[in-house]
Amino acid sequence: MNDIDAWVWWLVGAAALGIPLVVTALPEFGMLAVGAVAAAVVSALGFGAVMQVLTFVVVSVALIAVVRPIAARHGRRGPQLATGVDALKGRQAVVLERVDASGGRIKLAGEVWSARALDTGRAYEVGQEVDVVDIEGATAIVI
Repeated sequence: MNDIDAWVWWLVGAAALGIPLVVTALPEFGMLAVGAVAAAVVSALGFGAVMQVLTFVVVSVALIAVVRPIAARHGRRGPQLATGVDALKGRQAVVLERVDASGGRIKLAGEVWSARALDTGRAYEVGQEVDVVDIEGATAIVI
């Protein structure tokens, strides 16, 4: 196999590594494919087989060592943006009708909500600010 053909074989190898990447969705195959493309470039520049293989190994291992932990860290994170009732937890509201353990009304995020005090012995009067700790159905639980 002469030097001109070597870069073609590296590109064929990169394409062959792309097939299991698509089929299995394992990103490691993509990183190996990038290593093969790097080896093809080194081959096209006229370097020998040893340098081509070293380039393939170094680039592939470096990508796996650097990219894989970053991808794993991002995969473990939950959603960054709270939506729906989860977005209302922790917000402040204003009491519109006295709120105690049996009920009341608050203005939360521009809307009127039914509310109930978390502490059964506590009551909040009209105009007081309260914190929403939970939402149960259509009722805000406040402190």
